[in-house]
Amino acid sequence: MTKNSRTTDNLSVVIPAAGQGLRMGAKVPKQFIELNGKPIIHHTIAIFEALDWVDTIILCVPKEEVSHVQKEMANQTKVKVAIGGEKRQDSVYNGLKAVGKNSGFVAVHDGVRPFITEDLIKTVFEGAKKFGAAVAAIPMNDTLKRADKEGLLQENVERENLWRMQTPQIFRTELLLEAMEKAQSERFYGTDEGSLLQFIGKPVKFILGSEFNIKITRPEDLALGEWIFSLNRSNLK
Repeated sequence: MTKNSRTTDNLSVVIPAAGQGLRMGAKVPKQFIELNGKPIIHHTIAIFEALDWVDTIILCVPKEEVSHVQKEMANQTKVKVAIGGEKRQDSVYNGLKAVGKNSGFVAVHDGVRPFITEDLIKTVFEGAKKFGAAVAAIPMNDTLKRADKEGLLQENVERENLWRMQTPQIFRTELLLEAMEKAQSERFYGTDEGSLLQFIGKPVKFILGSEFNIKITRPEDLALGEWIFSLNRSNLK
């Protein structure tokens, strides 16, 4: 398959990167903080940019950052910049509209998950082809407790069949668009895109993710990220 070919099995990618990252305590949004010498968002985009079967990457950023990011991404041939929304779901919806209805499949991936691998993207994509929607996730293995508002133990929570959500989350484009439009019309906000498919009663397949596929949201995550960069990428399973 040539780089410029397009089939319904090709993939478009929406990367929401409009958050301010207040928990990071930095002067710039977390996606623009440097990791291993480059802004985090550059590492994230590079993985998708290298895949022949990825057609378009829609990067959703704060309105005031659009001009700057367009210049930064001038050499990234697949990248288009869109204005992010007030919330993550609004940003994804803006990106999805930029992708268009004729795209066969669309992936949504956090801008601050720079350690996604080609193997995991492929595996989630295959799940989406079979089920219409598939998401990377990790089974819970810690003991879970529920506390009251004062932080006092109330009860144990059974961890069987509980998963921690990751990205990428990949969908048939028309399915995610249907879910987004219904959510918008009913003012429903989900915590991730998989919850929007659940909202319209569509199945979502869980695909085993990776503990290396971290989301960088706190200062300690940066230190962990630098360590991960010291590993050979082929070991990020």
